[in-house]
Amino acid sequence: MANTLGIIKPDGVKRKLVGNVISRIERDGLILRGVKVLKLSKDQAQKFYAVHEGKPFYNSLVEFMTSGPIVVMVIGGHDSIDRWRNLMGATDPAKARYNTIRREYGTSIEKNVVHGSDSEATAKTEVAFFFNDDEILPKGI
Repeated sequence: MANTLGIIKPDGVKRKLVGNVISRIERDGLILRGVKVLKLSKDQAQKFYAVHEGKPFYNSLVEFMTSGPIVVMVIGGHDSIDRWRNLMGATDPAKARYNTIRREYGTSIEKNVVHGSDSEATAKTEVAFFFNDDEILPKGI
């Protein structure tokens, strides 16, 4: 039962979709083990998205992710990584399956409302980027 990271991006916060996204997570049977609202600095965003450095979209991604508050979440539950990714949908909202968060609320590849870790290794790194161990509810609570 690995945890994964979820982010409600600035477009989702600005459009007041936080409750809708969290509701979808809970309806799917996933568990919020930690939640924070924060605003990334440019340095934080550059570090978090360092894997994309040098790609054509890197600078606009950093700019977008620092444009307003975000909600970061530790999401737990059985098969949480795959379940959260399925709930989010494809990165491009136009290509995402119906009834996914990105299909319903995303407006572009960049402004697609949510982020999720793509593997267990990435999830561990990404969760640790935003949360200390004592900020995450243990399994079973």
